[in-house]
Amino acid sequence: MSLQEKRVNNLEELAKFCNHKGFIFQGSAIYGGLANTWDYGPLGVELKNNIRQLWWKHWVYDRDDIHGLDSAILMNPKVWEASGHVASFSDPLVDSKSSKKRYRADKLIEQFTDERPNGWAGEKTPPEVLYQFLIDKNIPDPETGETNCWTMPRMFNLMFKTKQGVLEDEASEIYLRPETAQGIFVNFKNVQRAMRQKIPFGIAQVGKAFRNEITPGNFTFRTREFEQMEVEYFFDPAQTPWRTIFEELRDYSWKFITEIIKLDPNNLRLRDHEPNELSHYSKATTDIEYKFPFGWGELCAAGAYRGAFDLTQHQNYSGKDMEYHNQLEDRKYIPHVIEPSFGLDRLVLAVLVDCFYIESVEGSTEPRKVMKFPYALAPYKLAVLPLMEKDGLAELAQKVYKNLRSQGIYCVYDDKGSIGKRYRRQDENGTPWCLTVDYQSLEDNTFTLRHRDTLQQVRINLKTLTEYLTPKAFDQSLT
Repeated sequence: MSLQEKRVNNLEELAKFCNHKGFIFQGSAIYGGLANTWDYGPLGVELKNNIRQLWWKHWVYDRDDIHGLDSAILMNPKVWEASGHVASFSDPLVDSKSSKKRYRADKLIEQFTDERPNGWAGEKTPPEVLYQFLIDKNIPDPETGETNCWTMPRMFNLMFKTKQGVLEDEASEIYLRPETAQGIFVNFKNVQRAMRQKIPFGIAQVGKAFRNEITPGNFTFRTREFEQMEVEYFFDPAQTPWRTIFEELRDYSWKFITEIIKLDPNNLRLRDHEPNELSHYSKATTDIEYKFPFGWGELCAAGAYRGAFDLTQHQNYSGKDMEYHNQLEDRKYIPHVIEPSFGLDRLVLAVLVDCFYIESVEGSTEPRKVMKFPYALAPYKLAVLPLMEKDGLAELAQKVYKNLRSQGIYCVYDDKGSIGKRYRRQDENGTPWCLTVDYQSLEDNTFTLRHRDTLQQVRINLKTLTEYLTPKAFDQSLT
């Protein structure tokens, strides 16, 4: 069957589709929503879980030098003093005198021009430089279009504050964590001791983080509540050059994105941070960026060299020894760290953008919308479809469906509408295979198996069905 396809490269259309199909809903929708909050629906949560589990397998189960951790969201406030977040975790925000809205000054510049001011360092650019550039280049208010309406940028701390306990005094003030990394650093000695692990080794964690930042509204790209997947890899710079480990972890991150998640390499690039973008303690950071409909955006830090800054800070602030003892050389030192850091929500968004297609199908007047998920990411692996709801077809289909579910195969049963409409519905869900139970099935216990991407069909029996339910088999043609 002849197919002509094109990728849907429109976030607004994608957001409507995701809401309709149950991938992502607007948060608190019945109350008018809450800006930049999103709820993952039945299909979205399965997609998200699949990506999370593949990441964990890639970084933890497939290696013997990285261990898992799940640290608390609420931590002693001194953690954030030591990490520098209390003093310097801020963004430059400007107020518009036209719309009365607040924006990030650096993101306004990135949105409206390819030019950059002298001394450009993103959010670290001096406020007076950002302000003058906004005025000189007539950067408009995104809502009203008016120019020369900006206040001088002010720095706002991004951490969410809350209270612990029943008495609202200064001593009870704590923060929602802005990153998961510090939970790893404060547990470095615990994990090293408990696992009897020698340097080099890593600690992996997946969890929620919170940042009270101005968001640009690009669907789920930047939100105040998000999920991070991070590894802190500890090593001895006296034994192994940092560049060696940095490049190995960077390439391992690239492998996850291109070979496991299977994002289109044509929509990906590696970008090294410029010296003025780096934190004062960092020697190098390389991001993997994805070409979203709004432009290039950071997908993950494939590798960030943090030196010994974090462990040294926690040793100084806590008074606890954070050194590692090399017993063979009788030498103590604070390990250095390289960090691969992934945003799970951004990965989900990139996958949705990458896989959303509209096709013209020969012999059909209506275009076909299809989510071309890799098999491993698909929310459902198979749909069981009775051709009719009578003559024993539904009963046989239910029996097949329940048998497959009992084997741990996450499939869906669909008996509403014509067979053609059900095929289209499952294409939109991204379901790789459809198994149709028809009248011949009653005679010889064989079934029609349909491939989502090629629309090819083959006749099989249940004994051979599991041979098709693998990523490798789905990638192969049915011919």
